[in-house]
Amino acid sequence: MSSFDATAFNTAANAASTSAAAAKASATATTAKESSDRFLKLLVTQLKNQDPLNPVDNAQMTSQMAQISTVTGIEKLNSTVESLNGQFVQMQAVQGAALVGKDVILKGDKLSVRDGVASGMFEIDSAADIVKAEVLSPAGLVVDTLNLGAQSSGRHAFVWPNTGGVGVDAAGNLSQDAGYRFRITANSGAASLTTTALMKDQVSAVNTGGASLTLELARSGKVPYAQIQAVD
Repeated sequence: MSSFDATAFNTAANAASTSAAAAKASATATTAKESSDRFLKLLVTQLKNQDPLNPVDNAQMTSQMAQISTVTGIEKLNSTVESLNGQFVQMQAVQGAALVGKDVILKGDKLSVRDGVASGMFEIDSAADIVKAEVLSPAGLVVDTLNLGAQSSGRHAFVWPNTGGVGVDAAGNLSQDAGYRFRITANSGAASLTTTALMKDQVSAVNTGGASLTLELARSGKVPYAQIQAVD
């Protein structure tokens, strides 16, 4: 399992963020100053060469000054937002580092195997009269069907007892790598309900590359932090 040194990461990230923010702020300040200087030069030139019989309209001049002030304000706001975004990514990285080695819940239909026992999770939008879980082989064939009965709306878990001994090793245990999946169907009367298959996975590392935080999961690979539904 990969390790994540939060202290080292924060030190490097803070230094990089500070340097980038300083460079960006300097560039923004220079751009805003250059725009203001150009505007003032054009305004002075216009006033020097205006027709005495048709002077520059005061309202128009005020409008132009307001526009240049607005542009300068927007540039400063953009710089502030970018700085805050960098700090937010760092904060996510620290939170993500605490998840290394822990189980998380996300959308997925892979059965989780722990101590030879397989389990799955699902969500339904409303109460159901009949809920069934079909266990699928790696080839997509139904190998078992579990009648879960009536279920309320929300998140639920189930266990596949695997009484038929499908996919077990020589010791009689089902492997995590067996590749079994599941499919949930739910009905309320004659109406089919929307279901969402959920699975457990373990966080092995944290990836801070790009604009957002990514978790590296043992079975699902790289997954955006925003897709994590819960920490188990």
